[in-house]
Amino acid sequence: MGQVLSEERKPAPLSHEELVKELANIFADKCFTSLELYSLKQVFKSLAHHEQRVGYLKEGTIATYLNVPDIIGVSPVLFQMVTYIAAFPFLEDAPAFLGLQQMVIVITLMTDRYRRVLRKDAADKTKLLFKSLAVYDRKLSRPATDMHNGLTNAREQAGNDRQALDNDELVLAAFDALGHVIPDKQQNMLVTHEAMIPGDNFRKFIMLLLLVAPLDPQGRLDSDPNRVTGTGLQCLRTAAESILAAFLDVEQKPGVGYLRFSKVIASCLPFLFRGLTPLFEYFLFSEELDFHKGKKGTPRSPTMFPEPEQPILQDTGSIMNASILSQMSFFLPGNLLFRRLRLLYAGDEDGFSMGSFEAKVFKWKAPTILLVCGTRLRDDSDHHSNGSAPAFWASLPPRRFPRGSSGEAERLTFGVYVPEPWKLTHRECFGGEDTILFQLEPIHDLFRASSLNKDHISFARPSASPSHAGVSFGCPPPRPSQAYRRSSITALGPVSLILDSSFEFGCFTHDYASKGGAFHTSMIREYDFQERFEIGSVEVWGCGGDEEAKDQAERWAWEAREAEARRRINLGTGDIEADRALLEMAGLVGSNRNGGSMA
Repeated sequence: MGQVLSEERKPAPLSHEELVKELANIFADKCFTSLELYSLKQVFKSLAHHEQRVGYLKEGTIATYLNVPDIIGVSPVLFQMVTYIAAFPFLEDAPAFLGLQQMVIVITLMTDRYRRVLRKDAADKTKLLFKSLAVYDRKLSRPATDMHNGLTNAREQAGNDRQALDNDELVLAAFDALGHVIPDKQQNMLVTHEAMIPGDNFRKFIMLLLLVAPLDPQGRLDSDPNRVTGTGLQCLRTAAESILAAFLDVEQKPGVGYLRFSKVIASCLPFLFRGLTPLFEYFLFSEELDFHKGKKGTPRSPTMFPEPEQPILQDTGSIMNASILSQMSFFLPGNLLFRRLRLLYAGDEDGFSMGSFEAKVFKWKAPTILLVCGTRLRDDSDHHSNGSAPAFWASLPPRRFPRGSSGEAERLTFGVYVPEPWKLTHRECFGGEDTILFQLEPIHDLFRASSLNKDHISFARPSASPSHAGVSFGCPPPRPSQAYRRSSITALGPVSLILDSSFEFGCFTHDYASKGGAFHTSMIREYDFQERFEIGSVEVWGCGGDEEAKDQAERWAWEAREAEARRRINLGTGDIEADRALLEMAGLVGSNRNGGSMA
């Protein structure tokens, strides 16, 4: 009998479609509740178009369901991103049609639920988001200049971007979860051309991110129509333009490369994409499961109606608006900002003086945010006409740095996050390692506190330090020894902001060569610059609610009562024994007197 060897047949490799289905099932099982999955299926069923019995979502359907405003023109950009991510993990197959399985994958990735399944070292989705927004075109990546050096640098930058985009850890982690080994050839297919996000597309997408930043779960994007009309729309565009300026100079480059994209997000905009989570979770709430509705034929109870949404900004200011608030939420936690800010001081209403500032801001025991805006002064001739200007400029060292940004923008906006209560400065500054100095306009930039020194915040009254009075950030306080030297010259910190005591003029300095002082130098502007400006407005906002406001009012009331009690003390009323007892308690006479003769 001949020996018959039956070779075991190896199972045929799974197709892309089968692997995508398997990944969608893993995500559905591990990342969603049964109620969320039911809601998603109901929403998809109500929105889907059908061809040959296959349901899918169209661009207009997604934009309409998510209430994306037409006026910002972001719908095609959003659809490009979604159809690219829908091809995950086979990104070379993008764009993908948006079936139910693909939407499960998209929602899992956009809401960060994938962290429950994929390994922790692949948690960052920055590469995926960049690729989903990018176009792959060599012509678009060419520099505007034809000079040899510029072309060489552009080619080197494109090569660096390609290298950084290779081996997407998130994609590899997905294949690990599937138990599938991705071939080397397929890895090399992931990036075939220079990738770049067109500037105009990114501007529109930033506007969307500003709109979704304050969203809560089940929040609607159209809940505040004022943000996309009139003045609100102009503020939205201004904030988006400032953020875009951090990524690229639109006059020099047509788009954003990956290395610049990742660097700016890591250093200045760490929370840029957080609003995408509630936006895409909107797919998980079906109207059929609206528990605010009464049963059929049963009128709604008043308690069934949802409470009206509280505005994200209760007070109004000349600097602060909803778009500025969203912009700050890209580097400060949203729970400190949205529906939590209270206007403590506004120079327009309370007067531009340190006394008014102190009366309104001091005693607030929670963090505060100072904002100052003004008009850039180009040279000395811009301020000679104002009587108080020469004295302030004479107190500063001679200008030796150019201005900080190109273009014709004249309005400047700076801010400081102050993590502790304000106080008067004598010999030491206050603040701490959580203090953040930042610029919001015409470019978004961040300067975090360093450990080189502790000269974070100084508040010096004119009466205490006439030649060095004002509010400063990153500047050393005046030392007693300085009175015998150039006491009229203010020492500017390497990275610093200073406002004069009358809140008329300000100066921001960035000495990049020094590598920073109390604040780190910019991560996105690696050069020296200085901005001198005439102040238009100053505002201080308290982070907190009614409890913090009540605490501040009680502290001020207590101090007022104490001051009144001291004022009412009147020695010499004729009661000699009572007067002597008061003097003894004060240590001025008798056995309690400090120093001198005991006789």
